[in-house]
Amino acid sequence: MNADDMKHMGPGTRAVHAGQAPDPSTGAVMTPIYQTSTYAQASPGDHKGFEYGRVSNPTRTALEGNLAGLEGATHGICFASGVAATDAIARCLRPGDHILASNDLYGGTYRLFRQVFGPFGITSDFVDMSTVAGVEAALKPETKLLWIETPTNPLVRVVDMKALVDLAHSRGIAVAVDNTFATPILQRPIEFGADLVVHSTTKYLGGHSDVIGGAVLTNSDEWADKLRFLVKSAGAVPGPMDCFLTLRGTKTLDVRMERHCSNAQAIAEYLEADARVGQVYYPGLASFEGHELAARQMDGFGGMVSFLLADDSIDAAYRVLSSTKVFTLAESLGGVESLMNHPATMTHASIPAEERRAAGLHDALIRLSVGIETQEDLIRDLEAALSKA
Repeated sequence: MNADDMKHMGPGTRAVHAGQAPDPSTGAVMTPIYQTSTYAQASPGDHKGFEYGRVSNPTRTALEGNLAGLEGATHGICFASGVAATDAIARCLRPGDHILASNDLYGGTYRLFRQVFGPFGITSDFVDMSTVAGVEAALKPETKLLWIETPTNPLVRVVDMKALVDLAHSRGIAVAVDNTFATPILQRPIEFGADLVVHSTTKYLGGHSDVIGGAVLTNSDEWADKLRFLVKSAGAVPGPMDCFLTLRGTKTLDVRMERHCSNAQAIAEYLEADARVGQVYYPGLASFEGHELAARQMDGFGGMVSFLLADDSIDAAYRVLSSTKVFTLAESLGGVESLMNHPATMTHASIPAEERRAAGLHDALIRLSVGIETQEDLIRDLEAALSKA
């Protein structure tokens, strides 16, 4: 099936087939791992579309087409990690430019913008994006990039993508949306007008906690040309085995997300009803501030749940974090296995404590990446851990 055929297919079909066809030389149904650094040329400049492994690789090309198909984008550009994908976008800015980003976002993105690009004269600010007026007030004449997470990491707040895209574009500002939490199964930011969609493919797209990768999807020829130039020139590329593993993961993305969502909904409802829990953050709860917006712009509420204990002390949180058997205390998210995380000391430790707290990220917050295990086992595991709180 070609790209036009794919536009009329459902997400499950696109996940399995987009960007891929049987190998022309052997008929292999699965895209081969093209483990090569270079390609033969019949004469100078006369080749089969591939010259050197850093520039392109057939396995990577298949993955780029697959992810572009899932997001409804024209172009897919893959990188060695999600941070490398973010880095490539920021490299397209120039000294004096300004980035406006969410104040509730992945700590590695904060670190990259502030500590890596700040010394080069690219400034950044981090604001609550829950209201358009708040974002508008924080824009500057030199703002060139609006960086959105929705749902956010780790408080799973939902922001109005269409309103923020319209605001940014009215000022000539590019918009990038980190879609790692939702995946293209649950939302496709390009449909809301985003210029760039970013993924850590390490997470739900790969889905098995066994590969690192990143991607940018876009309909802009200009952005695609810039990013491919950086792939060629800076070299933060994924290897063919990494691309193969990620392609294997996307084939089951649609069915996995169904289970992630149903398990997370059940766990959020369980936690909300437990007196030992003080606050639960999950877009699928009717009590959640962004619930109605999430229902409008998402096709499901995701697999990420965060919560605070009623006794919101660090000691109580640590007891819970250290007492599970099915949930594993670990960095990352989006794998088939359930993970428990303490953002203040793990994924968000690079954000200064006072900034974390001002953004509402409590020192005792616990973040869950809810996997695809049997629902009852996950709830029993949390029940046992909460009894230690």
